[in-house]
Amino acid sequence: MPRSVTPQATAVIRSRRVVLPDGERPADLLIRDGRIERIAAHDSLLVADATLTDLGDTALLPGLVDTHVHVNEPGRTEWEGFATATRAAAAGGVTTVIDMPLNSIPPTTTVEGLAVKRKTAEGQAWVDLGFWGGAVPGNADELEPLHRAGVFGFKSFLAPSGVDEFPHVEQADLEKALAEQARIGALAIIHAEDPAVLAAAPQQPGVHYRDFLASRPDDAEAAAVARLLDTARRTGARVHILHVSSAAVLPLLAQARADGVRVTAETCPHYLTLAAEEVPDGDTAFKCCPPIRDESNRDLLWAALAAGEFIAIVSDHSPSTPDLKLLKRFGGSGDFAAAWGGIASLQLGLPAIWTEARRRGHQLTDVVRWMSAGPAALVGLEGSKGAIAVGRDADLVAFDPDAGFAVVADELHHRNPVTPYAGKTLTGVVRTTWLRGRVVDVHAEPFGRQILRTR
Repeated sequence: MPRSVTPQATAVIRSRRVVLPDGERPADLLIRDGRIERIAAHDSLLVADATLTDLGDTALLPGLVDTHVHVNEPGRTEWEGFATATRAAAAGGVTTVIDMPLNSIPPTTTVEGLAVKRKTAEGQAWVDLGFWGGAVPGNADELEPLHRAGVFGFKSFLAPSGVDEFPHVEQADLEKALAEQARIGALAIIHAEDPAVLAAAPQQPGVHYRDFLASRPDDAEAAAVARLLDTARRTGARVHILHVSSAAVLPLLAQARADGVRVTAETCPHYLTLAAEEVPDGDTAFKCCPPIRDESNRDLLWAALAAGEFIAIVSDHSPSTPDLKLLKRFGGSGDFAAAWGGIASLQLGLPAIWTEARRRGHQLTDVVRWMSAGPAALVGLEGSKGAIAVGRDADLVAFDPDAGFAVVADELHHRNPVTPYAGKTLTGVVRTTWLRGRVVDVHAEPFGRQILRTR
């Protein structure tokens, strides 16, 4: 095939397995000034003064976009932090992270709180980094200034969040917050569990996972989602349901969409790859809220994912120090009721999902749609992120879909060596991550940028 010559290019990256929006095929990418300038036939570009990277049969994916990450800095940096979280992200093929507004002190519920967080993050990000705001009781007047400042939307909890500085919203607060967000055109993202249902559920402390699961029943999610959707109908707000764990909410979402409610939903790797039946007693690394449910529920989530019911798979990376997880291997009690609820998995989401997706007959194109294109579209970044396409940022991942590895918690880039995937064998290895055309070296200086909402 004749080769075209393009002068003064930055790089050519070549693979026999480039995952494009219209499918997977051999291709060459021409990258200039951090963006994808051209997509050409495989082995067709001979570019003057350019670095050629030939990946052979290693797949080339767009960088993942993770819109649900708890970085926890400032204030709880011992739990995580911008440096450790974004290194883990890059190592896992995630090139864009949107940070949640809570678990940091101050939370991102005021413009001043956002400024503190941005200042703290400066020079610490190995990937591009954006921020959510928070909608809590009493801060309705802060929402429009935060929105103008570039947050991607506003998170609220319908049940207690677990930290005092980020209280949950009662119904009157929810009505006010959604009405204001509808007025300013903001996205509301909601942790949907109903506090009354949770209060009525059996609360049995101890090491047995079945007791913890009974304390966070499916009905808690379904009741909260039903109430939220009713409020969204009346206010006209655009709402997004976070970390759906229960298939009981799926009919509610379908009916709301049919009624014209602007609602999307996400789920997480741990709900799609883990199951209640396999959680060992006392292994509180598996604790999260809402909880990991049973295998039959997991199958229903996969069916919904395949049918397009979820816009995204995101990590809900919510780590803490080992002492707060009460892990037995660190001398803790293993009490699920008392342990901090959160899964640490930012570095492992891609191989975890690919391991299970491939077993169920899905392709890399599906994984890219769920973990890159979908989350990018959710937050309005589809013009720059989420796909290998001309004009997009050259955020790329060389991914070996056939290589396997055993997860060693101490070798992850997360700040604390706690993850429910420890000891598991996963399929799919990230070989190289590029951010705007530059290889990310987690042992060198970071060059991630802070990004703002653009719509």
